[in-house]
Amino acid sequence: MEFRMLGPVHLLADGREDTLSGTKQRTMFATLVLAAGRGVSDEHLGRMLWDERPPGTAPAQLHTYASRLRPRVGPDVQLVRIRSGYRLLAEHVPCDLTRFTELSGDGFRALREQRFEAAADLLRAALECWNGEALADVTDHLAAAERPRLEEARLAALEARIEADLITGRHRRLISELTGLVARHPMRERFRALLMTALSRSERQAEAMSLYLDGRRLLADELGVEPGRLLVRTYQEILSGEARAVMPHRPAH
Repeated sequence: MEFRMLGPVHLLADGREDTLSGTKQRTMFATLVLAAGRGVSDEHLGRMLWDERPPGTAPAQLHTYASRLRPRVGPDVQLVRIRSGYRLLAEHVPCDLTRFTELSGDGFRALREQRFEAAADLLRAALECWNGEALADVTDHLAAAERPRLEEARLAALEARIEADLITGRHRRLISELTGLVARHPMRERFRALLMTALSRSERQAEAMSLYLDGRRLLADELGVEPGRLLVRTYQEILSGEARAVMPHRPAH
C-alpha cells in the first residue's frame, strides 16, 4: 500500500492504482493524509469539500465518504472517528510526499555541507517523486489551500538541484532547462541568477548581462521593485569576471 499526493491523488495497492470514487472522496482522503496523523475536524473537511457553504447533509456525507474509504485503505490503516472529526493512522504506509520531504531535506543538508554530487543525486531523486501537479483531481478549495506550499517546496528543491549541478560543472547542459524555467517563472530571481551564471561559465557573458537587464525591467514594470541581492551580486560577479570561478550562493535550508 502506498499513498500518492504529488500528482493525481490515489492509492497504490499490490501494484494497482485505486483512484477512489469521485473528487470529494479523493479530497477527504488527501486532506487526512496531509494532516499526517493529526485529527481533522468536520468543519475543516467541510471547507475543503464545499468551501464556506457546506450542505446541511455534510456530516452524513462525510460519514459516507469515510465508510467507503475504510475498505480501500486496507487493514493496516485506521480511519477513525474522533470528536467532531476524523483521523487517518497510517504511520508506516509509504507516501510520495513523505519521501520527497525526506530526500529533499537530505539534499539541502548535503548542499550546505558542500557534498555537491550527493546533493544533486538526492534532490534529483526527490523530484522524481512528483508525477504531475500536486493534488490533481481534488476540489479547488483543497488545491488552493495546499498546492502553493507544495509547489514552492518543489521549486526550491529544483533550484537547489540545479545549483548543485552547476557547481559540479554541468553549466552547458543546464542552459536549456534553465531557459525554460525562467520563461515559466520570470519573477523567480534565483532561476534567473542560475541561468546567468551558467551562461557566463559557457562564455556567453553578453547573454547573461541581457538576461539581468530584462529581469530588472520586468521587476520594475510589474512590481515596481529593484532586483534582489542575489541577482545583483550575480550581475556584479559577471561584470568582474568572477562568475566563472565563484560558486552560486547556497540557500539557507
